[in-house]
Amino acid sequence: MTVRVMSDLELTRLHVLRDVDRAILPVRSAARLLGRSERQVWRLLNVFRAEGASGLISKKRGRSSNRKAHVAMRSAVMLIVRESYADFGPTLAAEKLREVHGFSFSRETLRKWMIEDGLWLDRKQRLKRVHQPRSRRECAGELVQIDGCKHWWFEDRGPQCTLLVFVDDATSRLMHLQFVESESTLPISMRPVPIWRLGVSRWPFTATNTASSASTRREQPAVTA
Repeated sequence: MTVRVMSDLELTRLHVLRDVDRAILPVRSAARLLGRSERQVWRLLNVFRAEGASGLISKKRGRSSNRKAHVAMRSAVMLIVRESYADFGPTLAAEKLREVHGFSFSRETLRKWMIEDGLWLDRKQRLKRVHQPRSRRECAGELVQIDGCKHWWFEDRGPQCTLLVFVDDATSRLMHLQFVESESTLPISMRPVPIWRLGVSRWPFTATNTASSASTRREQPAVTA
């Protein structure tokens, strides 16, 4: 017994043409079901009557595409990619091949070649990175983390500014709070005069230095008039 492989579209054509051949279904209805013209349905029906179900199978199945790149050209392209663009992604590598070397390939074609040669991993093959939680430092003062939050801390009674919070990593204790105009990479000693510093207030407000008032980045220290 001969086994033939057919796609879903080809199986649908087979069932519809059988009904047409048995005079169960008119050609006009078959054309509407298959999304083809009546002339095309007649052509398929003649093929089916002459060759049977095998005549409905695509003749291109198992054959190489006419647009397939030559083996020698593929080898030359992948040699360039391996030597010069091994750490590039398919999109950027395709742009470099077109601009510098004159090879015009789609990024999907180059992506397939790079996957076959082991130069690229698709999304399913990529392993998720495992990030281990960092342990806290053992001694107070060993690591002090600094973070800033820009907000209207004084509502409409003062300008918008940034609150810098110094938090001890070992104890989560607030070491220092300072209002400045904006965050900066400059050290504290080189920054402009702060707008307001905890304990040395230039504004008629006070701030509480408690762990519950600013224990996290999202929470805000209590500011009272």
